[in-house]
Amino acid sequence: MGCTASGKDWILSPLSIDSKYLQTVLTDLLQTPSPTGFAGPALDVTREAMEKLGLETRRTKKGILVADWAGDSPDRPRALTAHVDTLGAMVKEIKASGRLRLSALGGFDWHSVEGETCRIFSRLGKEFTGTILPDQASRHVHGREMDDFPRSSETMEVRLDERVSSDSETRELGIEVGDAIAFDPRVHATESGFIRSRHLDDKAGVACILAAVASLQTQGLQPSQSTRIHISHYEEVGHGAAAGFPDNLEDLVAVDMAAVGEGQASDEYHVTICAKDSRGPYHAALTEELIRLATAESIPHKVDIYPYYGSDGEAYWRSGGDARVALIGPGVDASHHYERTHIDALTATAQLIAAYLVS
Repeated sequence: MGCTASGKDWILSPLSIDSKYLQTVLTDLLQTPSPTGFAGPALDVTREAMEKLGLETRRTKKGILVADWAGDSPDRPRALTAHVDTLGAMVKEIKASGRLRLSALGGFDWHSVEGETCRIFSRLGKEFTGTILPDQASRHVHGREMDDFPRSSETMEVRLDERVSSDSETRELGIEVGDAIAFDPRVHATESGFIRSRHLDDKAGVACILAAVASLQTQGLQPSQSTRIHISHYEEVGHGAAAGFPDNLEDLVAVDMAAVGEGQASDEYHVTICAKDSRGPYHAALTEELIRLATAESIPHKVDIYPYYGSDGEAYWRSGGDARVALIGPGVDASHHYERTHIDALTATAQLIAAYLVS
């Protein structure tokens, strides 16, 4: 099946996506720290990538990165949204020992970050490293007491890689309550096509959008409708896409990870179209249009429901947005833990985005 865009017949089976470009921009984003509320550097990486693709960008007062891409028609404007903010933490308390108590940014289990290295960003512009550990971390000191030791914000701490043993010594370094903490992503790409890293949620979605734009531009194509590309940075706390869209928006497609695990239809090799998540169903007609498009263009896809998940599309709806909303994304295993996906899922997601843009 072919689609017509900008007066050209374009065969979308299979749609050409530069997987090397996709993986490169994804790696750049993954290696750039961006815990919720402190995502400026990752937004800068995204802005630079957009501008290299010829898109004119701007930041809203809230800090959202937007770019408007003119289409063949402006009568039914669309938007794509994805987020660069990630799970992370802030310094909640400087303990008498000089170690740090944490306050979580986003919804993760403390077991999932135990033993993880991290970076602390002082408001004075200094950067430090450390390790997230339970208060009782040594088997040789605590013995069997560790077996039932809980992991929570009250029992986990950061051991700084500095010679400190008091709160005053830590403060002398320039660390204070409210400083941002980013978890080490540990990015690794395998020869078999897997990419494992923290924070594929949702830097994978951002990379897929950029790869789709690059594909269309390489072929001299533009969207069928004027399209806003919207990159948020407060999604992990629930209000990333609550602002930053035109009032006359017709459709919003959120691009975010698909949850892979027992009982789920999603896997690491397909793009998933989400019909419903914890906050209810997405727009049925738009969801069906995406399913038909993926089927017609032979894009590897799944349809799934996520029982413990919410997206920026719903943040838009809860803020009063009146556009149709759908959710798609690459399958990601072990979400909000040490995540993994495959280049096939990323490519399929970029293909569906590109096909949607010209449809």
